[in-house]
Amino acid sequence: MNTADAESTAKATPSENLRDFAGHYDFSFDSFQVQACGSIDAGHGVLVAAPTGSGKTVIGEYACFLAVREHSRCFYTTPIKALSNQKYHDLVAAHGADNVGLLTGDVTINGDAPIVVMTTEVLRNMLYAVSPDLETLSYVVLDEVHYLSDRFRGAVWEEVILGLAESVQVVALSATVSNAEEFGDWLDTVRGNVDIVVWEKRPVPLYQHVMADHEIYDLFGSDGRSVNPKLTALARQESRTTRDDSRRPRGRNGRGKRRVTYGSGQFGGASSSRVGDRRHQSHGLTPSRAMVVTSLQKAGLVPAIYFVFSRQGCDAAVRQLLRSGVRLTDRTERAQLRELAQREGASLSETDRAALGWNDFVEALSRGIAAHHAGLLPVFKAIVEEGFTRGWLKVVFATETLALGINMPARTVVLERLVKYNGETHADITPGEYTQLTGRAGRRGIDTEGHAVVLWQTGMDPRAVAGLASKRTYPLRSSFAPNYNMAVNLVRSAGRDRARSLLEQSFAQFQADRKVVAAARQGVAVAGQIADAWQQAHCSRGDFASYARLRDEVRELEREQARLRKQDQRAAVLDGLSRLEPGDVIHLDAGKRSGWLVVIEPARPGKPEPHPLVMGEDHQIVRIAPEQFKSAPVTAAKVRVPKRFDRHSAAARKALSRALDARIEGLSVEAGRSRAPLDAELSHQISELRARLRAHPCHDCPHREDHARAAERALRLERENNVTQRRAADRRNSIAAQFDRICAVLDALGYLDPSHPDEVTPAGTMLTRIYSELDLVVAQAIREKVFAELNGPQLAAVLSTMVYEARATDTGGHRMPDDTSARAERALRSVWREVGLVERDHRVERQRDLDIGFADAAAQWASGASLADILGEFGLTAGDFVRWTRQVVDLASQISAAPGLAELGSPGLARTCRAVIGLLRRDIVDFETAEPE
Repeated sequence: MNTADAESTAKATPSENLRDFAGHYDFSFDSFQVQACGSIDAGHGVLVAAPTGSGKTVIGEYACFLAVREHSRCFYTTPIKALSNQKYHDLVAAHGADNVGLLTGDVTINGDAPIVVMTTEVLRNMLYAVSPDLETLSYVVLDEVHYLSDRFRGAVWEEVILGLAESVQVVALSATVSNAEEFGDWLDTVRGNVDIVVWEKRPVPLYQHVMADHEIYDLFGSDGRSVNPKLTALARQESRTTRDDSRRPRGRNGRGKRRVTYGSGQFGGASSSRVGDRRHQSHGLTPSRAMVVTSLQKAGLVPAIYFVFSRQGCDAAVRQLLRSGVRLTDRTERAQLRELAQREGASLSETDRAALGWNDFVEALSRGIAAHHAGLLPVFKAIVEEGFTRGWLKVVFATETLALGINMPARTVVLERLVKYNGETHADITPGEYTQLTGRAGRRGIDTEGHAVVLWQTGMDPRAVAGLASKRTYPLRSSFAPNYNMAVNLVRSAGRDRARSLLEQSFAQFQADRKVVAAARQGVAVAGQIADAWQQAHCSRGDFASYARLRDEVRELEREQARLRKQDQRAAVLDGLSRLEPGDVIHLDAGKRSGWLVVIEPARPGKPEPHPLVMGEDHQIVRIAPEQFKSAPVTAAKVRVPKRFDRHSAAARKALSRALDARIEGLSVEAGRSRAPLDAELSHQISELRARLRAHPCHDCPHREDHARAAERALRLERENNVTQRRAADRRNSIAAQFDRICAVLDALGYLDPSHPDEVTPAGTMLTRIYSELDLVVAQAIREKVFAELNGPQLAAVLSTMVYEARATDTGGHRMPDDTSARAERALRSVWREVGLVERDHRVERQRDLDIGFADAAAQWASGASLADILGEFGLTAGDFVRWTRQVVDLASQISAAPGLAELGSPGLARTCRAVIGLLRRDIVDFETAEPE
């Protein structure tokens, strides 16, 4: 393996092939491009880590060039279909349509061509199927290989790298990562002869700014390192005049703070975060969106990508600029954008255009303004992307997903905030994320410099912004973990022992093994500290170590007793709430809703936690949560609640409140209260240990507590060291151990046969072609005939529950479309629970829950409903609707083609799945699956 910084490597004489290849480009290659292409010429694999826009795709294109010249084959893989489509067009322009193919799952064009562009998952599936197309394969380009860190899809890249034949040269193209050498070391270990080329020079220099009020300030001073003193002066001035709740709590417990957690507080913004994207008003020095856009245009800093970490925020920003009358285009650009929209959207019907807000989209587009996010319809995205790439579109409001997507460089990148919601809490963006986002600034061959503009937020610390902008830490971390589909495919192709050995070669295990060495070094140092602490705890009356361990054991058992009691109480609360029926009268002991409650609607099925609808003594109707109960609710009485109770009817509410008041009069609170008993065995153990403590000779030592402090330090160090060493031991075989546990689940359910460890059963063969996140649940449901009696729309509804995942803003209240699909969903949930029990027994993380949130929409679309009706009734964005529908189509396609389906499932299931595909793939859903021109 050769590791080198390309800038410091002497230029080697390019080969004849490379000279011919370079002649097709109108610019001279940088040294890193020449060096990486030289590695390919030498028959080596190569990892190229370089900034966005630096031209690293040239190296992948050289592998394609060689494949055509050598009459061999090159597979060019990308992480997303949009990138595959874009790369397909680029390569067709360079090599002609006969030499280039495209495979993206739902599109197949010229699959036998010397160059085939595909998504990484397609190649993974070909490897498991042992496709004959792999026989003449010489090169594989893994574009955007840093997707290997992706929590959901990253494992696919490792499966490909481990599964390719040794003769295949791998060309891995990555964004700048801070551990490129570590990743390259692993590639060289598992592939052999992989060179590493690191290039840190941006193609266009990047300048950092902060915009406060109407002025754009440089972030750094004249020396390029220290913070601009004008910004620190602004921060001091603001702190004297503005109350800032965003930096830290005013008290130790956070009291007095409007929002206790909004990132670290150093990037400000918390005092206005409640207003957020829905009503973006100017707060102090924070400029309005209209002001930002007009200032950028006056300063010659467009086209710009304006990052807003919210889909709704992006759409709201476009509407705000429309209302404000901002116009960024000239007459020629407006005409070009309108012509582009009409050409790309020609196939949209008038009713679809009305449902999609087409007129507003085109009006904003013609003014040079658009949004770009995952909720946007693919055809809208295509228009935005082409308009922006051509320079006609001036400002695109985008979520962070654009930073990982297709090639859309800009002159300027704007970051509205440096804090984003990560699904659980508001957190500061990382230096790696900042690098990714600002990497779009500066168009090679067009701009002489790129610009990153951070908007001022109340409470912002300019020093923290400068620190974020200065760091270049973006480590590549493996997200690899074996799953059921991977396990049966590996066992079938390599046998169980060989499969286990392959998984031990993963990048995840490679990184884990390095941590084992560090843990061993730490253990040696801590051992000395432990010995010193025990020496300080010496007692002349006896063995203080044994006394300290008794005390520690009592503490641990008491903690365990409290934990178990709390756990039992929570389980009892969840069970009690889920069993409540309309009319049950229960008592809530604490909180602002404390008192008697009558249940109006029981807990909704399919939700992870029960939240029944109740009326309280104050006659208010609310939903209650398990967290409000200290003990399990007990039905103390019953009140008649009408079957069709209308909560919005004043008369109905009044009648129910009277009935509740009458029923609870004189009712004892104790009747609605329960308590979880203490564990008798644990209580007995604690009593015995306390007796042994009192009898110990060190118990009466006058210096007992002095000794105890030293002993507690020794015990704490021992515990911490034991945890560290245990984790290190787990890491030594962590991936293989996960694989063994997964195989145990598959053994138990009949997908593998422990008596024939190198073979899979017929059910396992079927599972090899199911790539769903809930792959095992799908396979079990087929075997248990869950889908047998369903027609097309009903099957679409039930399949959707295994692909759809509701957004955090989903309010619930969903239902299955009819009784038949509801019964099938209940049967499917039963299968999910049964699989979960087996997973629990073998210590495998349970597969995610089902979600019925898209079921009714899928069934109605399959039944012929219009797009306007679907979007209007279910509150979906068009992009989300198309994406989820296509995922249902994909799952139906997998099931229909699964080997042994007729024997293991119901005879007509494949036919029904094909019917589902036909019913769903119509109009707007099928619009983007046409062949690229």
